[in-house]
Amino acid sequence: MGGELYLFGCRTPEPPEASPEAVGNKAANLIRMASAGLPVPPGFVLPTDLCRDYLGGGMLPVGTAELLRLGIRELEQATGQTFGGDRRPLLVSVRSGAPVSMPGMLDTVLNVGLCDRTLPALVRATGNPRHAWDSYRRLVQSYAEVVRGVSAGPFDQVLDEHLRREAVPTVSELDVAALKEVTRGFLDLYATATGSPFPQDTTDQLTGAVEAVFRSWRSPRAVEYRRLNKLDDLVGTAVTIQAMVFGNMGGTSGSGVGFSRNPATGENELYLDFLWNAQGEDVVSGRCAVEGTVGLQESSPELFLRLREAVGRLEALFHDAQDFEFTVQEGRLYLLQTRSAKRTPLAALRIACEQVAEGLIDETTGLARLASYDLNGISTVSVAATSGVREVGSGTPASPGVAVGEAVFDPQRAAVMVTAGRTPILIRADISTDDIAGLAAAAGILTARGGRTSHAAVVARQLNKVCVVGCHELQIGLDGQSCHIGDQFIAEGDPVSIDGHTGRVYTGKLEVTRTVPSSYLTEVEKWKAHVVNVVPSTLTPTDS
Repeated sequence: MGGELYLFGCRTPEPPEASPEAVGNKAANLIRMASAGLPVPPGFVLPTDLCRDYLGGGMLPVGTAELLRLGIRELEQATGQTFGGDRRPLLVSVRSGAPVSMPGMLDTVLNVGLCDRTLPALVRATGNPRHAWDSYRRLVQSYAEVVRGVSAGPFDQVLDEHLRREAVPTVSELDVAALKEVTRGFLDLYATATGSPFPQDTTDQLTGAVEAVFRSWRSPRAVEYRRLNKLDDLVGTAVTIQAMVFGNMGGTSGSGVGFSRNPATGENELYLDFLWNAQGEDVVSGRCAVEGTVGLQESSPELFLRLREAVGRLEALFHDAQDFEFTVQEGRLYLLQTRSAKRTPLAALRIACEQVAEGLIDETTGLARLASYDLNGISTVSVAATSGVREVGSGTPASPGVAVGEAVFDPQRAAVMVTAGRTPILIRADISTDDIAGLAAAAGILTARGGRTSHAAVVARQLNKVCVVGCHELQIGLDGQSCHIGDQFIAEGDPVSIDGHTGRVYTGKLEVTRTVPSSYLTEVEKWKAHVVNVVPSTLTPTDS
């Protein structure tokens, strides 16, 4: 039997060796977190060598089915639930995990294990029919898109029709009856689009989801991300299968993404996006209005304190600023993943200096983490008063700096503009990781929707692109080639400026001034006087 089964949070002891090369960066960190006693749902990992063999042979390697059976049995013992059971059904997430973090580039399927048979059992077990139907409609759409390659458009249309019919703005406000209708519509749409009914065998669901995650290694966005970040030597992704915890169980549940320090500026503060009564995909998709750090602290001070304590333990365990995902299920906090936070060069400089001062890392480590950055090129940018420039709107700053250029509304057009020597500002209703080529080409990104911890915003910071999200005054034109920001009409090529510090948006071209962070740079020069023969850290701008 090929491959090895890696467990965490189960009764069976975790394996002694679980390197990122074998189990992926995500699972390696989950194993460490579980061993440290942090609140991690139990799970198991199919290693990266299975992905390599799958992509080479076009089918799951011999023995994979047995690994899945053994892993599910361990999860059943750890949770007291049964996969495919008609009493306390176990649902699982099927997530990717490359040796180096690739946020949002690979696929995930949540709520695997729901079907016509297990849905009534979930209702009985939780007493929450709304949660059960909401989870089922999510699975049907996700499975259609990720596993069967069906476009999201028809599903979104069905959902939009029900929202209009019920006169509510978001799916979180649909009642049980409406969610039943949506889900049945999704099931019909799945059958029409794929030529077969939605799989009711939960083992078939699981196998299909695993294969889809492996296939996503070769998706255009994943290939482009590896090319941009020089990661072509990686062998493939692991698959992490984890017991589901639910942020969509009502008013005391929710999902969030956070950073232990501000990834744009490096300030030592929690940096959070959170949604009540939602699953994690709602937060990272960039399509939903989210609650920030202050909002969560005000709405649930107790949860905020527990989260801050857990984040302190994460930094102490990993000795670096962390980017983490979490779920709150009926008031109970769970950590779903953590990784070294992607950050701007300015944030990297400040974080390294402050962590050395705190004693979290030493000077040698600080220098190694900064070795791949052009420290002399780091500066803070501010706006200077400019005639003929008009402020037309504002959003949430997601990546700092000031971008001055020409409006463009299509990622491919942004790439074309760059080759012509122009400076594009990419303007979208929302951005997804499918837009990676356009994100890389643009000098700045402006969106009408989304949060600052969405996958696309994380990638924008990593690429050191100015980014402002959630500009409510922004309305993209029906032609997709123009927009209104407030009362201002903007066509492709019109001059636009965005301020990634304040979130303000302007028509016209701003003048900017630059300031060097001299105190931090002086501190680094002191380290160099103390340390010789620094080996660059594996924590580079690519995977920091």
